[in-house]
Amino acid sequence: MGVKAMYCRNDQDQLSLEEFSLPFGGRLLRDNRWVRLAGFMPWEYIEEIYAQNMSGETGRPAISSRIAFGAIFIKEYCHITDEDTVTNLQENSYMQYFVGLHEFHPEPLFDPSMMVHFRKRFPVEEVAKINEYVCTGRWPEEQRNVDRNDEGDGDRGGNNPPVPPVDGSEGKGEEARKKGKANKNTSKKKEKRRKKNRGKLLLDATVAPADIKYPTDIDLLNKSREHLETAINILWKEVPHTGHKLPYSAKKARKSYLKLAKSKKWTQAKCRKAIGEQLHYIQQATRQLEKYEALVPGASALYPRWLRDRLDVIPVVYRQQKEMYDNRTHKCENRIVSLEQPHVRPIQRGKRPNPTEFGQKLHLSVVDGYVYLEQTCWKNFNEGGDLQAAVEDYRRKFGCYPAAVLADKIYQTRANRSYCKERGIRLSGPPLGRRKATVSDAKIKRQIVHDSCERNAVEGRIGNAKRRFGLDCIFAKLDETAKTQAALILFALNASLRLARSLLLYFQISFPFPLFLIFQ
Repeated sequence: MGVKAMYCRNDQDQLSLEEFSLPFGGRLLRDNRWVRLAGFMPWEYIEEIYAQNMSGETGRPAISSRIAFGAIFIKEYCHITDEDTVTNLQENSYMQYFVGLHEFHPEPLFDPSMMVHFRKRFPVEEVAKINEYVCTGRWPEEQRNVDRNDEGDGDRGGNNPPVPPVDGSEGKGEEARKKGKANKNTSKKKEKRRKKNRGKLLLDATVAPADIKYPTDIDLLNKSREHLETAINILWKEVPHTGHKLPYSAKKARKSYLKLAKSKKWTQAKCRKAIGEQLHYIQQATRQLEKYEALVPGASALYPRWLRDRLDVIPVVYRQQKEMYDNRTHKCENRIVSLEQPHVRPIQRGKRPNPTEFGQKLHLSVVDGYVYLEQTCWKNFNEGGDLQAAVEDYRRKFGCYPAAVLADKIYQTRANRSYCKERGIRLSGPPLGRRKATVSDAKIKRQIVHDSCERNAVEGRIGNAKRRFGLDCIFAKLDETAKTQAALILFALNASLRLARSLLLYFQISFPFPLFLIFQ
């Protein structure tokens, strides 16, 4: 990791708008969006997070926390690249006020490559805390771990609260009179609890696709072979030339790949033949590389960093492809689909036009229009098992259970129904069992239609995050930075909503009479 940079805490507050110096005179407008957004941010807490990864004694002086977090927020809020973020900060005085500068600086504040380090210093859990503060206005006392890397797709181990029994088995041995009183007391408690419940919790899951090429086995094997040949070319200069550099012809190996890649029709026989040939070439190249590495001490130091990362992934790719080739199948555990991003996994969703997506799966909750990140994971998981944890998290945030949970069919399991019934929470969806055509049945149908209309809000927020803020393609390459970028996109989505609501409140206070009278 190297020596940590020295960080000195900035105790000086942001200057007022009148004290911000502009090169050509004038002053900043108080109603500008960046001025309003600067007032929403918990800069003191952001500085505490940022200072955890810094040294207070040694190292060169680090960039301030406000510039670091402000830069990555501007990137996601404006949906631009790292290079454009540095350029906009250099040209826009309002953005410079947002990141805490006291006067206009015409020079670039930092190099665009520093954006990667800024994202590393703000983990996804901390960004989720900042997002919660901006949405609720309260500091989160506790925060669940939203970053899950465990195996399987079941429930979160140990995070779901125990579900009390609701089948009435506790009172089977009591007398009928006591049982009747107990049932009455229980019903009264449920009514009181149901009255205390407030709000509605909307749940849904989506996938944030990674920026990778659509993977095929033959492309993955061809890239692996080419990287091995690159490493052999580097070591060839350091070993005595006693024979051929490669035990096979690189031109023939390339021609074998192009024969399938350029063909109009990919038959099963052609694919199997081409994959078998590439596996054979990779095996020979691996043996040759190991032979050269034994002759050159410290051979790994001669490789560039990106090549060392690829060489660590290639043996796993070869083992998986060899296993699928021998077993004549297309499935394996923890399948790698990208050499550049080996943490990305295929996620089967079954939705058109892309039934399979490659990226991180996000479990989201929406309350009053604000989106909260409940969980993120590169592997596929059943979001229905996280309903109870999301409800308990709602109680932690707002001090009460929700009056209703609006979710699709995957959440409507028997365990979730029992959990919600015991706490006086109405779970959307039809009840279990055979129903008759009665008056109550018509009410249930109207309620289901009404819930489905209200649940469109979570679909709309996901659509806004993907089309406006770039959640449909995550360009960060590393595991931790990709998760941080997804959390920052949701944070930018909520910040834009709060900004719009604050402007609406400003107009309502400034103009108490109807606005349409002004524009007549």
